[in-house]
Amino acid sequence: MRTLQHPYVSLAQESVHHYLNYSEKLSCPDPLSKDLTSRSGTFVSIKKLKQLRGCIGTLEPCEPNLAMEIIENALKAALHDPRFSPITAEELQDLTYSIDVVRPLEKILDASELDPTVYGLVVRCNGKQGVLLPDLEGVDSTEEQIQICRAKGKIPDDEPIEMYRFKVDRFR
Repeated sequence: MRTLQHPYVSLAQESVHHYLNYSEKLSCPDPLSKDLTSRSGTFVSIKKLKQLRGCIGTLEPCEPNLAMEIIENALKAALHDPRFSPITAEELQDLTYSIDVVRPLEKILDASELDPTVYGLVVRCNGKQGVLLPDLEGVDSTEEQIQICRAKGKIPDDEPIEMYRFKVDRFR
C-alpha cells in the first residue's frame, strides 16, 4: 500500500519534475488552500537513495505565498545547490523530498538555549552567516551544531557570534 505524500512535498516534487520535463517553472496552483496562501521561509531538501542531493531554503519569506516559496526553493535545491551538480531527469525516480517550514528566529545568548533535535541554528558574524536545520542525522550536540554553522559561514572559532534558534514544521 502506497502512502500519500503531504501536499507540500508533492508540490516540491512536481516543481522539479515540471522544470526538468518542460524547461519552465511550474505555475502557482490556483486556487490555493488556505495554508499555502500564508508566507514563511522554507527549506527544500532532496535526497537520492538516502544521500543528500540538494538543500536550499529561506529563513524568511521571499515569495508572495508558501506555494511559490516551495516551488522556488525546490528548483534552487535541485539545480543550484553549489555542493552538487544539477539534478537530471534520469534521477527523478530515485529522489525523495522533505519540506521544512521555518518558524520565526529567536535570538539566544548562549548554547544552553539550544537542543539540536528541536532547534535549527543561525550564527552570524560581520555579515557572514551559517545555518543548520534541526534534527539532522549525525548532529548530536550543540557544540557540533555551532561548529557546523561556523564552518558553513566561514566564521573562525575565535570570532564572536550572534546566535538565533528556530523551529521548523517538517513534511516528508
